[in-house]
Amino acid sequence: MASSNAMTMMKSSQQQVMMMKKRKRKKEQQLSLGELKTLGEQLLSSRSHINNLPRLLNFIKHPREDFHPAYALESLLSLQSFFTPLLLDLSASRSRSSISSSDASTTTAAHLIYSTWLRSKFDDFLQSLFSISTSALSDPTLREVVLETIMEFVKVANAGNFHSSIFHRFLHAIVHSTLGVGDILLELLASKYFKYIDVRYFTYISLEKIARTLEPEDSADDKGATSESAAGNRSRASMEVCIRIIYHLLSRIPPLEVSVVESNYEMWSCVDAEDKQQKLRLHDRKDFSAASVTKKMKLKFSKAWISFLRLPLPLDVYKEVLATLHQAVIPHLSNPIMLCDFLTRSYDIGGVVSVMALSSLYILMTQHGLEYPNFYGKLYALLEPSIFMAKYRAKFFELIDSCLKSPLLPAYLAAAFCKKLSRLALSVPPSGALIIIALVHNLLRRHPSINFLVHQGYVNEAGKETSATDKSGVDRTDDTDSASKQGIDQFDYEQSDPMKTNAMRSSLWEIDTLRHHYCPPVSRFVLSLESDLTIRAKTSEVAVQDFSSGSYATIFGEEIRRRVKQVPLAFYKSTPTSLFSESDFPGWTFDLNDGEPVAVNDENGTVDTPKEHDHISVKRQCLVPV
Repeated sequence: MASSNAMTMMKSSQQQVMMMKKRKRKKEQQLSLGELKTLGEQLLSSRSHINNLPRLLNFIKHPREDFHPAYALESLLSLQSFFTPLLLDLSASRSRSSISSSDASTTTAAHLIYSTWLRSKFDDFLQSLFSISTSALSDPTLREVVLETIMEFVKVANAGNFHSSIFHRFLHAIVHSTLGVGDILLELLASKYFKYIDVRYFTYISLEKIARTLEPEDSADDKGATSESAAGNRSRASMEVCIRIIYHLLSRIPPLEVSVVESNYEMWSCVDAEDKQQKLRLHDRKDFSAASVTKKMKLKFSKAWISFLRLPLPLDVYKEVLATLHQAVIPHLSNPIMLCDFLTRSYDIGGVVSVMALSSLYILMTQHGLEYPNFYGKLYALLEPSIFMAKYRAKFFELIDSCLKSPLLPAYLAAAFCKKLSRLALSVPPSGALIIIALVHNLLRRHPSINFLVHQGYVNEAGKETSATDKSGVDRTDDTDSASKQGIDQFDYEQSDPMKTNAMRSSLWEIDTLRHHYCPPVSRFVLSLESDLTIRAKTSEVAVQDFSSGSYATIFGEEIRRRVKQVPLAFYKSTPTSLFSESDFPGWTFDLNDGEPVAVNDENGTVDTPKEHDHISVKRQCLVPV
């Protein structure tokens, strides 16, 4: 009985509390803006009205059903004016909170309790500001004011130094929100505050910490994988949103220019006029010299990007990162070799991802001493017909031309690339054939040891070259065994290892086929390979970039602009009305009889009508061997 009575009393007390909260909300809803402003003025005028603080906080709690932007803005301005002078005391209250109550007097303890309570209300105020700013449903003007309020606290809450804790909480709320990458908050943050060097510095630090918390953990046991599949899908979707926001913030931070650092740089914590003396003192310190600032910024920049690249990037973000990595990231890293794991992993994926990773990987190999033994094998495997339709094919073929420029390249490797490209020329569009001719031209000129591929005949199994005539001068081309052997190409197109393709035992017969190409620019350009490319003084390399962006439209446009000296002409005194004239077939006239073609012989008046069985009999006669 006693327990049941206690439960009844608890339920009744809870109902009374709920009723009291509802009455308070109704009273707050009945407040006008003027009365709300009066509450703020009372709070600022005397500590005796401190109970107005929770009432004002209720108006900026988001989300709530009775949330109104005008009331929230009025409360925000009053609360900002109240908390700004107290920020230094609130920061110091944390250090004093460790003092035990036995060591402090009653007055000090009361002050400590009051400061702790104010600190909790300030944290509630910040959390409400984060919720409003990261909600896409909030009023845009209110969100802009909230952003300015947060950044003002970041500037003044730490005795003139940058308050990294508040800023980190703010970025954490942004990254874990559902904002799109084109949201107004992200644009305002990037355009108004990323120009300050201390904002960039602590943005790198915060994004690195957040990215580390998002890194997937390699668990040894997957016992709960089936039961948690739905939750995993949700977490994967939310992680993709976080990754997109992190990448958007990192890509919007402007790189640190050395010239700007040496002359002057702006700091958000020293923006006001009264902070000029503090800024001058910072510039005089050794750790704030131009070299020190550049070194620290590069270090934080590198850590942030490396932590981000460890995340499971969505495919579109992956491609965008690879497309800009060699220009926007590698030049500003403290040690670019840190990217080798990410780039080699991307290069091993294959397809378009490997093509896009080639630029950055080539920079690490040529400028930073990266060793990648299987580089040319992977590059050879990328040569497929689909690469001639890829979006980044222009940069890819320019890089291939650069990668194959070294005179130390083995002959078998140069021959394999030359032969693979020549085979692809038979199946690619005319624009691709032009690129291939340019690449083969440069390969033959750079590597004289493979020029024998141009005129090499049949190579038998022993490796000796034979021709269609023997030593006695007797023609043996009628010999069926010899003819069948001469029709075999020793090159293995399906082989992925350049060393095993037998390219040295083949010939460039595909290039000779291009002399009869249906596209005139291709058949004309292939004639450049007829000259002796081993004489380097009389020949020059072809600029691959002139052909790497070609298409049907560019080829057609160049043909129209081309001046042709000799053009076959057809002259007609009158406009022709039919494909054939009567003079072409004397004695015959052509007419249509009920939709069927009829040929009438004018000399004997006979009529010839094509019939199906006559047509079939003619086909059978053609198939009869003589």
